[in-house]
Amino acid sequence: MNARTEPAEGKTGAIARPPLLRELLLVAGLFLVYKLGRQLATGHTGEALHNAHRVWDFERAVHLPGEGSVQSLLLHGDTLARLANTYYATVHFPATVAFLVWLYLRRPAHYVWARRVLATLTSAALVLPFVFPLAPPRMLAATGLVDTARVYGPSVYGPPSSDHLSNQFAAMPSLHFGWALMVAVGLIAATRSRRRWLWLLHPAITLLVIVGTANHYWLDAIVATAMLGVALAVIHRPVRTVTTAGRTQEALAPADENVLVGAGR
Repeated sequence: MNARTEPAEGKTGAIARPPLLRELLLVAGLFLVYKLGRQLATGHTGEALHNAHRVWDFERAVHLPGEGSVQSLLLHGDTLARLANTYYATVHFPATVAFLVWLYLRRPAHYVWARRVLATLTSAALVLPFVFPLAPPRMLAATGLVDTARVYGPSVYGPPSSDHLSNQFAAMPSLHFGWALMVAVGLIAATRSRRRWLWLLHPAITLLVIVGTANHYWLDAIVATAMLGVALAVIHRPVRTVTTAGRTQEALAPADENVLVGAGR
């Protein structure tokens, strides 16, 4: 992006905090494009169910663990199933927004990097429902899985034929998992605490929730991870340096430097 759309570096090389109003518009635009893009790819019921059978058969052919083994853990009691459904319905967007807000206030260079990565991941993910519509496992009778949100609540989806707020045939990739993994990666990169690796619990719990509630296949999370990996490989991460005054600075890495320096300091 050009100088008009990205914050400039100061004399010391540290990146300035981007203008707040512009960032609010950019992030809001990202979420809006995400929602509208998924709605544009609605329909294709027959193809989505056919692809669901293909994904299910492929997972069994490569001996991935059955999604039912995770769901069985949730079905021991109503409370655990409701907690998983609530996590699925309420954590996804707020956690990502809170992550971006914290980076914006405390780690401006990491914020710009994370926003670029999330925008790239989300934009790429919008393409797949057009070329590979996929029904979630809760819609596929062959899986034997329970639609936990419909049975136990709360549910964020209505019947596919009347649900105009989301595309339920966009199971692949799982942006629930992709965004959660980026939140963990971003916080691990931007912080220095020895406990920062505990942020990996967020994508781990998210993975168990999206699979256990029958909203996603394992393969949806695998594809999201691969797409995030590509985005992280091509978008340069910030460099952390220490000034002569002993203060830590952040700056976007130059084009030939793709390593986060001193992230563990």
